[in-house]
Amino acid sequence: MAPDYKIALIQLNPKPLDPESNFSRASNYITTAASKGAHLAVLPEYHLTNWLPHSPHFRPLCSQWQDYLHRYQALAKNHKVCIVPGTIIELHKDEVTAEEKLLNVAYFIDDKGEILGRYQKKNLWHPEREHLESSTHEPHDAFDTPLGKVGMLICWDLAFPEAFRELIAAGAKIIIIPTFWTLSDCTEYGLKLNPKSEALFLESMITARAYENTCAVVFVNAGASTGKKDKGAYAGLSRVALPFVGPIGEETMGTAEEGMSIVNVDMEIVEEAEKNYAVRKDLVNEEWHYTYRHQNKGKL
Repeated sequence: MAPDYKIALIQLNPKPLDPESNFSRASNYITTAASKGAHLAVLPEYHLTNWLPHSPHFRPLCSQWQDYLHRYQALAKNHKVCIVPGTIIELHKDEVTAEEKLLNVAYFIDDKGEILGRYQKKNLWHPEREHLESSTHEPHDAFDTPLGKVGMLICWDLAFPEAFRELIAAGAKIIIIPTFWTLSDCTEYGLKLNPKSEALFLESMITARAYENTCAVVFVNAGASTGKKDKGAYAGLSRVALPFVGPIGEETMGTAEEGMSIVNVDMEIVEEAEKNYAVRKDLVNEEWHYTYRHQNKGKL
């Protein structure tokens, strides 16, 4: 029998430029999730600072990234729960040129407080490109965790099926995606046709990725303040998608408001989906006809 895992989807509303408050609220959610038996807690992209790269306060706050990473490690160890603390924006300075660069990074911290995986965002959303540095040609890697083989992507990576293919070729059966996706990430033309166009994009794509890769997709997005009349542009919709089943996560998957879902992920569903669709089996076949650039021989 394949195992079941409890995963907490923490749809946090990140207060702008207030990492201490955001960390405190995130910690409270994680503590609650751990008390309810969660094996893993996941937070959204930009959850500590929000995304305000033009603010003069943004870069100094990003220089504190190591402090918050260590605090999440201690939290994971104390509560014996794995944590993906969304993404943490890291400010790095070249020792020779003194040139500064910002990296958008997701970490997987195990229940002993050890870092098992690190992923730097590759596919930057267009407005991010003048501020962040991409991981460009580094391959997408899967890694071993207490929940089995896991891969991580970030936000706009969701739009690229090649990223998923690399991860499942490396053995990933759970793919975790922290995001900061808003309903306004669409042109005026698109919004006139469908004001919920981005919600449709997310709901369609997340489920499709679970099916076409016979994997569990853990999608955790930023949310709006609870009870706020004008939800603004926050999309929310945090969920886990599974083949056969579709989306789960009752408390967050249908709303933009801040909140938390704790979902039971039955990995037997993933195993049975692979038996049915045999996607992974096809990918490792010597006669497989598609090629991909990150493999030495140009093929998965």
